[in-house]
Amino acid sequence: MKNSRKVLYVASTFGHLASFHKPYLAWLAQQGAAVHAAAGGSTAELPGVSRYIPVSFEKSMFSPRNFAAVIQLRRVLREEKYDMISVHTSLAAFFTRLAVMTCGKQRPIVMNTAHGYLFDRDTPPLKREILLAAERMTAPVTDWLLTMNRQDERIARQYRLGRHIVPTDGMGIDLARFSRPSAPERTWLRRQLSLRDDQLVLVYAAEFSGRKHQSMLIEAMAELPERVVLLLPGRGAALDKCKALADRLGVRERVRFPGFVSNIEDYYRASDVCVSSSRSEGLPFNVMEAMACGLPAVLTNVKGHEDLVRPGENGELYPYDDRQAFCRAVRVASEPAVRRMMSEKAEKSVQKYGLDTVFPALTTLYYDALTGKTGRAASEEEN
Repeated sequence: MKNSRKVLYVASTFGHLASFHKPYLAWLAQQGAAVHAAAGGSTAELPGVSRYIPVSFEKSMFSPRNFAAVIQLRRVLREEKYDMISVHTSLAAFFTRLAVMTCGKQRPIVMNTAHGYLFDRDTPPLKREILLAAERMTAPVTDWLLTMNRQDERIARQYRLGRHIVPTDGMGIDLARFSRPSAPERTWLRRQLSLRDDQLVLVYAAEFSGRKHQSMLIEAMAELPERVVLLLPGRGAALDKCKALADRLGVRERVRFPGFVSNIEDYYRASDVCVSSSRSEGLPFNVMEAMACGLPAVLTNVKGHEDLVRPGENGELYPYDDRQAFCRAVRVASEPAVRRMMSEKAEKSVQKYGLDTVFPALTTLYYDALTGKTGRAASEEEN
């Protein structure tokens, strides 16, 4: 790769880049590329990045700040003349590609990694059409589109949302960090977290938001046995409402809110079952990491989750917002013999998502995009 190559990485927040992209940023720099990062939120130290570009992305699609971000990015693109832009997170990807559309014919290669479209087959028609229209509008400047689940791949191919559409296995999880504990380790971890041996511990690590829908899990706790404990690590706009709900339902002693934790693997390894109440996903890191620690997964039957769970084998799926179905699924997965079987299969089923496997595949795609090659998968799509 030529030393003159310039790459811009864009996401809604620097925190997203720090959480999922450090190995790839470092790799690009090691190949001799000049790597810049543009995102919102507090700046995080990123390996290989030589320039940080703060951009004020807002979650609302029609916020004036997002259109100001388009003007800012257009100026940066014209100044820096990047060879490739790697865009992540739906909103940042849309507004960045709007900026690219103003660059004329001499524009950079654009690789959009779809971490999960914010619409699916069950999205209300008007919302779906608006979000789909945004993707179709920016498809002409989407040279590479990397998808992470089967439903997003089908949508991308049906509407031709990118020139080269390539299914991937996500960004890769660290299987050395997320692994099944030995019996003594698990006992010690439960002591550290003040969990008794006779308790059934559910865990859901996620941002507190309407889409993640933790409120349903809290409501379900009122119907599950007293020995069931729910751990909800994370922070977000809906956190205070969820705490108030737990208080109102009288389950606050059994629902724990540890906030943001840097040792999330300890929570997984001390738990019994991974759960999720999310409305939609791409290919969720939190679930894969928990499964790698040997946890059966009880998840909503939505895209992203469907790719990870085989019901009755490594977990259970239940309809979104169906509290009774969730409780039934938890009871099935909590049976000792079932849990042991599902635990083994959960751990095995996520091995293919390990960073050691995913990293070479993704960096090959980055190399192909930067050097003008199409790659085997892209060539098959063209045919």
